[in-house]
Amino acid sequence: MADPQTADAIAAEIINLTGGDIRLALPLGLGKPVTLVNALTRAVANRPDTRLSILTALTLERPDMAEDMTRRFLEPAADRLFGRYPALDYATMMREDRLPKNIEVSEFFLLAGRWIGVPAMQRRYIASNYTHAYNVLAAWQPNVMMQLLAPFGDDYSLSCNTDISADLLRARREGRQTFLLVGETNANLPAMSGPEAHVPRDEVDLCLDPGSNFELFSVVKRPIGLTEHAIGLNVASTVPDGGTLQIGIGAIGDAVANALLLRQSGEFPKIHAANPFAQTGFDADRPFDEGLYGVTEMLVDGLLHLFEQGVIRREVDGAAIHAGFFVDCRDFYDRLRALPKAQRDKIRMMPVSFTNQLYGDERAKRAARTNARFVNAAMKVTLLGGAVSDITSSAQEVSGIGGQFNFIEQAFALDGARSILTLPATRTSKGKTVSNIVWDHPHESVPRAYRDIIVTEYGIADLRGQRDEDAIARMLAITDSRFQDDLLDRAKSAGKIAAEYRLPDSARRNMPDTIRQWLSPFDLPEFPFGTDFDATERRLLPALGVLSDAKGNSFDMAKLIFVGMTSDKPDGLLARLGLDNPKGMKERAMSYALTGAARQLYRGRGDAR
Repeated sequence: MADPQTADAIAAEIINLTGGDIRLALPLGLGKPVTLVNALTRAVANRPDTRLSILTALTLERPDMAEDMTRRFLEPAADRLFGRYPALDYATMMREDRLPKNIEVSEFFLLAGRWIGVPAMQRRYIASNYTHAYNVLAAWQPNVMMQLLAPFGDDYSLSCNTDISADLLRARREGRQTFLLVGETNANLPAMSGPEAHVPRDEVDLCLDPGSNFELFSVVKRPIGLTEHAIGLNVASTVPDGGTLQIGIGAIGDAVANALLLRQSGEFPKIHAANPFAQTGFDADRPFDEGLYGVTEMLVDGLLHLFEQGVIRREVDGAAIHAGFFVDCRDFYDRLRALPKAQRDKIRMMPVSFTNQLYGDERAKRAARTNARFVNAAMKVTLLGGAVSDITSSAQEVSGIGGQFNFIEQAFALDGARSILTLPATRTSKGKTVSNIVWDHPHESVPRAYRDIIVTEYGIADLRGQRDEDAIARMLAITDSRFQDDLLDRAKSAGKIAAEYRLPDSARRNMPDTIRQWLSPFDLPEFPFGTDFDATERRLLPALGVLSDAKGNSFDMAKLIFVGMTSDKPDGLLARLGLDNPKGMKERAMSYALTGAARQLYRGRGDAR
């Protein structure tokens, strides 16, 4: 290993050693060594005789704050919410359409929604399942691999990103790949042990050590509403004791974890018994005596809470969790670092070739992954059970397929395993509410031949092995009742369900009010695992949600403004957004609309002011 150098000196050495034609493999998410990547980007941008091609995924960025109300809400709290994580220069250049011609970037998974409408990224997106991304990288033959490393005794830990890195390094050791391994250390990164995460110091060719120790990116906890809680509670009833679990990030993932903790605490049965929606045979509601084993591509905060509270404790080869990568909130990093070594060693970081597939030591994996429940999110599901998880109807890539199909395929290959896809039954945009259950979609992420369990707030549709007409009937039973008739007509017109079929009365009450009647008595937490939002911001979030739903609908917006003009100002909310002394017609309208939204939300609760 070379002696410690500056980032610029390391960038110059990379150019020298590669002859200036650099094929750079970067880990997805948190594992990017931002200081070094930016230094190399600058160096190549200033050298037209060089070339930099980057293959990566999940470039982390703060959300877009161009919209006025979003900027007012997020900008003052950005460092607290997202961490003082440095921006990646190549991403900034792409957004501003000034990426030099000698630099190109391709990703196989995008930060959700952030690259819609950016042609340079949309054109260079690579559609690949997570387990096949290694093959894409290997065929591309990178000559440089960069990684953020955690100090680990006299050596280093891959920490947050064993996912593809571990397999690339194995290929290098075996002579199947030749590249420079370039690292940057960060003392904030939790050091994870285990053979797959360990990197001997002499394997690192160049290293910024010590690094700048920049603050890690923090993923903001989204509030869990009644819709997400209902979905989580429905999912929790499908998870058997002694089984295997994978869940994803976000509000629904947190809701699933919280519901499983309610099972462990004994609070779940009374909530489950009050569920007004048919559960089609899924009624697990008892605490976990044997406990669960976690195998997941992404180690999320919900899984860590389940591990800390003893729900995940069934061990396989000495580990209760095997995971491929992580990126989460600052509290997650703090708790992971603070775990006693014996406990942290039970969380073993592995390549996705281990977590996401059965190939390689298949017999042992089958024995370990008993009664697995692989829980992932979808954007839309067709009435015939095809899932849309990553792309719009106009072919704009929203995120990527990632490992979703890998886990769905495992669910069909493993005895007793099930794939569970979750989604809210509706979404509201520009003042219009539409169904997430649709008749068809031009781009299916998961074909209907892999339909299994679909969960909305209105219940569970078990589709595996069902005839099309039965699958349609079960999907309609978990569809919002405002959209059932139109979808049923489409199915009848296509000859896919009997002309005389009628939905049962029990499926005709799928409305938000039914969810409120079910869950309101139980006082479920909005942030079960904490939040970086302060008290005022927590009150603002639902009001901003009402404003967002009304945006684009002139009648709804005018109604909010009228209500706001005749209501008392909500204490603290307007000042937090700089609207307590509005200037000009636009700010006055925004002030009235926010007041109206708060009034609509908190009427009768006594806390609007």
